[in-house]
Amino acid sequence: MIQQLFTNFGFRALWTPELIIILVIVGWLYFRLVGKWRDRFVGAEPVSGKQKTYFILGLIALYLGWGSPLYIAGHLMISFHMTQMVFAYFVAVPLFILGTPKWFFRAVLHKSKGTSLEPIGRLFFNPLIGVLFFNFLFSVYHLPNIFDFLMRNVMLHSAYEMLMFVAATLMWWHMLAPIPSKFQLSDLRRIGYIFANGILITPACALIIFAGTPMYGVYTDPNTWATVMAFCLPAGADIPYDLFASGANPFSPMKPLYDQQLAGIVMKIMQEITYGFTIGYVFKQWIKKEKQSEGPSISDIPVTHTIKN
Repeated sequence: MIQQLFTNFGFRALWTPELIIILVIVGWLYFRLVGKWRDRFVGAEPVSGKQKTYFILGLIALYLGWGSPLYIAGHLMISFHMTQMVFAYFVAVPLFILGTPKWFFRAVLHKSKGTSLEPIGRLFFNPLIGVLFFNFLFSVYHLPNIFDFLMRNVMLHSAYEMLMFVAATLMWWHMLAPIPSKFQLSDLRRIGYIFANGILITPACALIIFAGTPMYGVYTDPNTWATVMAFCLPAGADIPYDLFASGANPFSPMKPLYDQQLAGIVMKIMQEITYGFTIGYVFKQWIKKEKQSEGPSISDIPVTHTIKN
């Protein structure tokens, strides 16, 4: 499988250098923001090494989701395509939120007050929008006709991916609650919100897992595959038609139906894992708040002197 991937496709198709350049620029801007530009923000504090690591890992995850050899592999097997979605929307987005300093979020919200962006922000940062928007886009995306149509139209597909990224950011914002806001949920409701997201994504995963036949022409029809591959390869690159010469996909070690079922299982399991970690994160914050509200106990007060009779 790996040999076929590196034999049939060149450097640019496999490694997406354009995306690497964009992500390097984003990383450079981030380190300028938390470094030399930090003094421009009111109440800015030094950013911890942990936060910087989160942001760097987010850039790597987004590269794996939107580029890297997984991009080509995702056009050959839907299980790889679903793995890309996990990296882009369930790993990269929360890492970006955790890696961005709170004082930057506060500055952006403060700047938007009293502008035309404020009513738009009130609408889109509503938790109900957050829980429905991404799961709706995700479910629609995996309808067979919609999926094949978007894969055949590279500009629309890219626009849809960006829209899902924005929707995923709104969804994760309410789970992680990086700063206090008007629409912030209580810790108990945040846990319920996470469970609701897990329930809403289940129908799309179930459709993929329990379908009795392969649903997507991209992975079963040589003509559809060739059309899609022509868009994702660099201009002038040859399409490796031998991969579908016999009407089957020799790149895949499994039948299309099994590959499709694996894709749904991968998404559901990885979604459960990421949401499980998020519930643990919310519990940790909850316990910390409870301890702060209770104040120090008598045993916590250090003894500074003794009383003599």
